[in-house]
Amino acid sequence: MTKDLGPAVRFPPPLLFVAGLGTGVMIDRYGQLPPLWPATPAVEVVGALLGVLGLAIVYTGILTFRRFRTAIYPNRPAKLVVDSGIYAFTRNPMYLGMSVFYAGGVLILHSLGALVQFPIVLVVLHVHVIAREERHLWQRFPQEYAAYCARVRRWI
Repeated sequence: MTKDLGPAVRFPPPLLFVAGLGTGVMIDRYGQLPPLWPATPAVEVVGALLGVLGLAIVYTGILTFRRFRTAIYPNRPAKLVVDSGIYAFTRNPMYLGMSVFYAGGVLILHSLGALVQFPIVLVVLHVHVIAREERHLWQRFPQEYAAYCARVRRWI
């Protein structure tokens, strides 16, 4: 019997978002890109609110996984398909939350480079993380995961 390695994601997904923001800021600085918008208190507040909302969504997903005692890290096998709590509304609340947080970071940093990096972050996330996780869940829980996918969207 072979050991279930789970989705076998090779890096922590939050690093992808940090790398996107960091690379974007470096592009701004070294590419001498102008800020996307002027620094105003309204932009700062909206950015901060998005950051807080994003973190709240991430932590809600983590707490829900902990309540069901299943793997939070995408390099470990899932024990079950969690379909309640925030997972009744989105199949990827942690990645949704990280994306909302990233958007807040773009606003706070006034970063055109980070905005340009965002689609790249999402494509890499999909190919190297989400697709692997979904493949793992389809293989491990074919009927249950199919029913879940029919009920709940990937993002929102």
